[in-house]
Amino acid sequence: MSPTQPADRAEEPVIDYPLVNESGAEAPAPLSRRLRDPRTIISIVLPLILIALIAATVGEIDLNKLVGSITRADPLLLVAAFGIYYLGFPLRGYRWALLLRGAGMRVRLRDSTEIIFIGWLVNCLVPAKLGDVYRAYLLRLNFDVSLSRTFGTVFIERVFDLFTIVLLGLAAGFWSFRDGMSPEVRIIFGIGLAFVAALAIGLFVVRNFGRRIITRLPLPKRAGEFYERFEEGVFSIEARRVPLLAVVTVLIWATEAMRLYLVVLALGFDFPLGISGAFFVALIASLLTAIPLTPAGLGIVEAGVGSILVGLYRATGDEAAAIVLVDRAISVLSIIVLGSILYLVSSKTRGGQPRGAQGLGDTPARPAG
Repeated sequence: MSPTQPADRAEEPVIDYPLVNESGAEAPAPLSRRLRDPRTIISIVLPLILIALIAATVGEIDLNKLVGSITRADPLLLVAAFGIYYLGFPLRGYRWALLLRGAGMRVRLRDSTEIIFIGWLVNCLVPAKLGDVYRAYLLRLNFDVSLSRTFGTVFIERVFDLFTIVLLGLAAGFWSFRDGMSPEVRIIFGIGLAFVAALAIGLFVVRNFGRRIITRLPLPKRAGEFYERFEEGVFSIEARRVPLLAVVTVLIWATEAMRLYLVVLALGFDFPLGISGAFFVALIASLLTAIPLTPAGLGIVEAGVGSILVGLYRATGDEAAAIVLVDRAISVLSIIVLGSILYLVSSKTRGGQPRGAQGLGDTPARPAG
């Protein structure tokens, strides 16, 4: 017998998002259709043109040196970079499963990791971080849960990420530039501290005044109900689990930094980046991907990381370009290739609910008789 219907499912607000139908009655729009959207095409093509123009006019990049550097890279170190990067996905799946458990939903590690990976594929193909919306949709499609609560768990997961990225980035930058900070580094530090302060204030306001603000706004009743369930998902985490979630989040972003460090080692470049520098650069790159203008921060990340490597670590244009291209091939191109295969073969995209899965508030129905 299937689980009984959750009590709050009937009143779940129906909100139109650009990638999915929130009613749950229909499958989300195919990625192929989304990729044919002119806005998506523009968001991909324009950054590529910008990168090409910068490389041709400002970067003074020697194409022969660039290709030679990449072809001479140590394949074992590149495999290690690939492996440690992909180790982050089961860690992300474990963290999300913990957050969902706090919201009353038990999901297996394999299922949460699979859904997250498909969501990352969407983020690599379309702008506006729609992979997070799609991830929430897939969870509802497969586990019949409250969509708004699921959005809450995704939101608090992103909050953990942003806090960790900024704090680890500041610590790594401080250690990397402990002998003296340039004005550019001081500006980056100031922006990071202001960001953390703003994020903390935002959480405080949502936690203490969110419902009061929503009720006073001229919004329909369903919007208020949606917000209440969203807030439940955000703050459903148990206090005793916060240290564990923090440790897992640090490990997740350590895989990002070590990926970049191993890429630099594989290419054999001799400039003072080091592990602390790898943390600093990789975490800034991750922060830049949060800008939802292009898929996976295309164009924004390349320009930002290249500028930091050249301006702060004195890498040459050829070295910076090689590092960026190889690193992004692992962190974006491989996601597109492997994620597309998973998208085609996964039962999650078709709503194949695992046996024994239970949603929010679900209890197994008793057999008749």
